Amino acid sequence: MTVPSGLRWRVVGLLFASTVINYLDRQTLSVLAPHLKTEFHWTNSDFALLIIAFRVAYTVGQAGCGRILDRLGTRRGLTVAVAWYSAIAMATALVTGLKSFAVMRFLLGLGESANWPGATKAVSEWFPRKEKALAVAIFDSGSSIGAAVAPALVIGLYTAFGGWRPAFLITGVLGFGWLLVWKRFYQPPEEHPGIGAEELEMLRADKKASQDGEAQEQAVSWLGLLKYRQTWGAIASRALTDPVWYLITDWFALYLVWRGYRVEESLMAFWVPFLAADLGNYAGGAVSSWLVYRGWPVGWARKAVVIPGALGVLLLIPAAFSPSLTGIALLFGGATFSYAAFSTIANTFPADCFADGAVASVSGLGGAAAGAGTILSTYAVGSIADKVGFRPALIGASLIPLLAMVLVLALVRNTRESGQGVIRRI
Repeated sequence: MTVPSGLRWRVVGLLFASTVINYLDRQTLSVLAPHLKTEFHWTNSDFALLIIAFRVAYTVGQAGCGRILDRLGTRRGLTVAVAWYSAIAMATALVTGLKSFAVMRFLLGLGESANWPGATKAVSEWFPRKEKALAVAIFDSGSSIGAAVAPALVIGLYTAFGGWRPAFLITGVLGFGWLLVWKRFYQPPEEHPGIGAEELEMLRADKKASQDGEAQEQAVSWLGLLKYRQTWGAIASRALTDPVWYLITDWFALYLVWRGYRVEESLMAFWVPFLAADLGNYAGGAVSSWLVYRGWPVGWARKAVVIPGALGVLLLIPAAFSPSLTGIALLFGGATFSYAAFSTIANTFPADCFADGAVASVSGLGGAAAGAGTILSTYAVGSIADKVGFRPALIGASLIPLLAMVLVLALVRNTRESGQGVIRRI
């Protein structure tokens, strides 16, 4: 029986807040893209280079930060990362053109890449298996909330101050406010002064039961992790789905402009895909956790969400041809709801399948692969959009998660080598 306590849920609330701020900082550029393109005379390919600069750093950083977090610990690792990317977000107000924007986006990507490995590691430390998917859903939903809030906040700042520079400066300040709370509150369960004996014993018992009697809290090399099929399943689940999300978050404002709508006139429609993604996060985590409570094996409870999640992204195909703003918003919303349900499970796999000492490393490898896929897709989207428009990119993006679904079903399952000190049985 799970011990009721508000402490671990306050932990995940902090992780949710950091994810919201993370996305506000990165979405400021995407929301302001139509204005910046006009001021600096950028093409879609130029804008794609800015996204790629962020993604290159984010890709390298996800793998590197995962290793660093497993060694430094969640508290210190996320402290350094949030301080770094908040300072860079503020410094972006000083840039003067495409090259300086690219440098700042690269530096921002390095810092922001620590959020998901760090948050996943914190969930692994603080939550029993029955609650991990829901906990991941909560912090991961911060990405869609941040993306949903960004248009109104950033356009409001742009309008209030008559320019784009204050928007970068003010959104960057938010991370330092979060750090004040994080430093005072967060500790691992074994060191937290506020945790009760019953809750701590529950977490220890759950960890022992999930480790097959052998798995230890140990750091494992990347090469050591890559010998497990579960690692490749976790990597595939991110690499073949995250590019779909970033296509929408990075390009949706420009897509609406391409379809003939001004960003300021379409703010309400802009909210729909991101709020739908937020609901998808919670739905994916809640359904999976409910199935575990009903007695389903953890692996099958996760896969029961993955299948409809992949199929739902196909709604991007009719979204590419919808004649109305309402239709575009609703179809994108259906696709992002489905993506987010899948994404919640993809972010849960490292905590489900691996001992604590390897969780952030596996999460980081998945993030690095996702970043590499996003870099390729971003370059393709920019080139395609300049030549023939956005429709071919949307059609392609809708099909790729189907491959992710197949690979997850094949690779993320118990095998004979499960229980050699690294793998948890699910």
